[in-house]
Amino acid sequence: MAALLGAGTLPAQNAPVVVYLVRHAEKADDSRDPPLSEAGRARAEGLVHVLSSVGITKVWSTSYQRTLSTAAPLATSLHLDVTPYDPSKLAEFAALLRATPGRHLVVGHSNTTPELVRALGGDPGGAIPDWEYDRLYVVVIGAGGTTAMPLRYGAASVAK
Repeated sequence: MAALLGAGTLPAQNAPVVVYLVRHAEKADDSRDPPLSEAGRARAEGLVHVLSSVGITKVWSTSYQRTLSTAAPLATSLHLDVTPYDPSKLAEFAALLRATPGRHLVVGHSNTTPELVRALGGDPGGAIPDWEYDRLYVVVIGAGGTTAMPLRYGAASVAK
């Protein structure tokens, strides 16, 4: 499994596309484009510890302050740019991800992240409630199909 999710040794032409998807970290307030809260900044730093050794080759984010700030610590640590995507065009973005070799981090929102998992061919499970920030999907797209695994990272989210 480590070879499948991490920086394995499969030949490039046979390597699956692996997409890690998270909702942005905790936001400071409920305004239209809030920054991250202190807890959100800590969660974003936590992504560095969780994903820095899995071979991320591309980091994607919507253009909101909270998503960009969630993606930035990992992108910076890996010397990668954060590439914007349009959350209103998830089918097109999913097609791009499926066609782009490598391992990707995608930072989105509570409503778009499960929909993108679905557009990639995985089962997102339930919706992400507004108070939940610790869900991390791993979507593996290979010759045999697509597998989506929901995991947790960082401090556990608590229902409010």
